[in-house]
Amino acid sequence: MYGMEGAMDALLCSYRNCSERMRIIRCCGPGDFFLERVVFPFEVLTFYCPPASDVEVWARDSVGVALSEQLSAEAMAMQQDGLPPLPEWLPKVPSRAVGVNGNASSVCLLPH
Repeated sequence: MYGMEGAMDALLCSYRNCSERMRIIRCCGPGDFFLERVVFPFEVLTFYCPPASDVEVWARDSVGVALSEQLSAEAMAMQQDGLPPLPEWLPKVPSRAVGVNGNASSVCLLPH
């Protein structure tokens, strides 16, 4: 786990599996940081990681498991510098989309 000495610098990231198939999220960062989780269809995964981390999204294809997306932790971060905090009564769900291939984005857009 990301040590307490770096907890103040940790990013809160979010990934939503918008596909109908399971995805594997692998997050690798500095200082031997590593996180791997299975994300089921339509499930949201939130996690803390160092800012310089790389996030990989793996999915099953016709020949096995393949890398489907590579994202930076900064691109998946839920907190946005310079923006006012959301009111307490609003659900803490990000409202922006990040994704390379369009099949499994880190966050699905909220309806307006």
